[in-house]
Amino acid sequence: MSLVSSVAAVIVGVAFVLAGGSKLAARESWPMQARGLGAPRWVIPFVPWVELVIGALLIVHLIQPLPALAALVLLVVFTVLIGRKLAAGERPACACFGAWSAAPIGRGHILRNAALAALALLAAF
Repeated sequence: MSLVSSVAAVIVGVAFVLAGGSKLAARESWPMQARGLGAPRWVIPFVPWVELVIGALLIVHLIQPLPALAALVLLVVFTVLIGRKLAAGERPACACFGAWSAAPIGRGHILRNAALAALALLAAF
């Protein structure tokens, strides 16, 4: 793993650990926000834990490139959910970082996810 891919993995990993941890800390408010974004109900309880595991694996560089590819897939899914809401003219609260991200979704969320997806690609290859 090159220095660039290693740094990219750590950045994405930290973002995922923060996202997962803040969702767990938000308790009941995060699932409501996630439903507002259109997340399937059956997936919602697992998302924070999946983010924590992917983030930790990225930070410690275990079983690469799988965690980086998993992060990329999640980022694409999250971006599609956000894009659908924006296209429908809806701006629910961002559920990205639990209580830290109560602002309505916008283009900035798509740009942030695109930047993290680019870093996940760097981490994978």
